[in-house]
Amino acid sequence: MGFKRFSLMIITRTLLVILTALLFAYFMYSPGYHAASFVTLLIIGFQFHEMIRFITKTNAELTRFLNAARYADFSQRFELAELGMGFDELGKAFTEILNRLQLARVEQEKDLKYFKAVIEQVPVPLLTVHYNKNITLWNNAARRLFGSNHVTKLSDLQQFSQDFEQTLANINHSGNLLIDIMIDGMEHRLSVSATQITVNQQQEILISMQDIQNELNIAQLQAWQDLVSVLTHEIMNSITPIASLTKTAADLVEDVRENYHHNQAALEDLSDVADAVKTVANRSDGLMSFVSSYRKLTRLPTPNKKRIKIEPFLSDISNVMSQTGFCHDITMSILVEPTTLEFEVDVAMMEQVFINLLKNAQQALVNKTKPIINIHAKLNKRGRVMIAIADNGNGVAKEIIEQIFVPFFTTKREGSGVGLALTRQIMIAHGGHIKVENTNEGACFTLTF
Repeated sequence: MGFKRFSLMIITRTLLVILTALLFAYFMYSPGYHAASFVTLLIIGFQFHEMIRFITKTNAELTRFLNAARYADFSQRFELAELGMGFDELGKAFTEILNRLQLARVEQEKDLKYFKAVIEQVPVPLLTVHYNKNITLWNNAARRLFGSNHVTKLSDLQQFSQDFEQTLANINHSGNLLIDIMIDGMEHRLSVSATQITVNQQQEILISMQDIQNELNIAQLQAWQDLVSVLTHEIMNSITPIASLTKTAADLVEDVRENYHHNQAALEDLSDVADAVKTVANRSDGLMSFVSSYRKLTRLPTPNKKRIKIEPFLSDISNVMSQTGFCHDITMSILVEPTTLEFEVDVAMMEQVFINLLKNAQQALVNKTKPIINIHAKLNKRGRVMIAIADNGNGVAKEIIEQIFVPFFTTKREGSGVGLALTRQIMIAHGGHIKVENTNEGACFTLTF
């Protein structure tokens, strides 16, 4: 309405100028109207001046309105009633448009804050690889995944895995992938998927990464427990009657030997039978004991955690080991940084973990001239407790380093393959992680809580 009235005012002023000009022409060509011609000319000049002022003011207000809209300056107001008819409606129209733009901007900002809050709380790390190879981490999960490590461009990913950068660069051609990386000394297996998007006519890749390491550990633990449970059940069902029958057979042989004590040949034969039955009985007992040891893997109770200081706990473990035949010639050092460091564990379970690891270290140091075991507890970059048990033995052979936590696997003649498997299960039950790696001097087992 304001613009229509403004247009009407322009048309009206133009028509008045035209009419005044026609009147001026009439007076000019009529004798005796010199004074009227002069006055009419002055009126035309005044009308042109007013027309120019009117249009100039309009252009100035229009420019101010467009700049306010361009730079989102919603503080501008257009109170133009004092400028005359037409400007009042124009000013109201400008003000109303700016108010609507302001409301739209406020709604957009509210929606943007809402979506940012939603993205921030999404538990799956989200990031974007831009066309210039820069990276934007969109939510807290992504920042938490990379921790304090600097990640702003694609090349920064090389610090986590040699293939990580190339994999993400080409993921739009590969679909969903599984990627193994190492961040702050902890292993992560990521399920990665990507979506290609276009922003400002530039191709970008939106990537979601879900850390499934814990889920895999729990699933693997459950699978081993189910397998061991089935095997031990079937073996025990078969071995129990055999053990019982061999004992009965041994008793029967003794009874028969008493009846044939005068027959030397029969006694010799019965002696051979008795030895055979005894051997079967011993092997049955040994197998039952072997199978019983694996039941520990399927009957792990829920940890009864409590918060304790690490330094006195490790000192107690050292004392226990020294009283149970731990080699006295081994030099063992314990370093806890800071000395007040604590962790929340089931004390009985964690004692078993450290005893298993120290016994393994002891066996690795057999025939070592100067055997050393170093235990170092500290906080890693993510604020999690990390305890490293390192020895200066021969390390772990590369071909078996990935298998030493598998149930039934052992390289020891008298081993059962239970110790390290149980250790790993206890760590998983605590929500922690255990890994082994070879150092320049031996092997190092690292526990992360």
